[in-house]
Amino acid sequence: MKNILVLACLLTPIFAIPARADVVQHAADGFHVHVQVDVAHAPKRVYADLLRIDRWWSSSHTFSGKAQNLSLQARAGGCFCEHWNGGSVEHARVIAALPGHALVLEGALGPLQTMAVEGVLRFALTPHDGGTRVEVDYRVNGSSLSQLSDVAPAVDRVITEQVTRLARFSDRPRAATAH
Repeated sequence: MKNILVLACLLTPIFAIPARADVVQHAADGFHVHVQVDVAHAPKRVYADLLRIDRWWSSSHTFSGKAQNLSLQARAGGCFCEHWNGGSVEHARVIAALPGHALVLEGALGPLQTMAVEGVLRFALTPHDGGTRVEVDYRVNGSSLSQLSDVAPAVDRVITEQVTRLARFSDRPRAATAH
């Protein structure tokens, strides 16, 4: 029985992934990644959690190695940025901020920045089964010389990881607050 419990604990992270994650399209000059996950809370709360990117984005997918250096300004022209002693990076720029509904960013994330490509990352939040369905689309386009088809699976894994982390962060229990 003890071995079964240990095995179940080890396998839990494997099964705690979004309901659906796909590379919808891919070609030498672009790709479209789609991730969908359901969260137990209302869109307003999930949107607020989305903006706390320093709390759920993986440190291993930052330039500084620390997610606490990330910030996200939820307004048109706002920055998804990373600042640390010795450097800074603009990961993306907000092009639409619709509280409780959607957040749309424009930017080439991570190593895509040096590939001279353009990307649009959209987080759409809709009420679903008493909670929120989060649908994330990342569309990247560039020259066919970029061979984006080759990087699409890796980007899919990274975006899926981040959306899964957002869902876990948003679904975590919260302490009651005094009124």
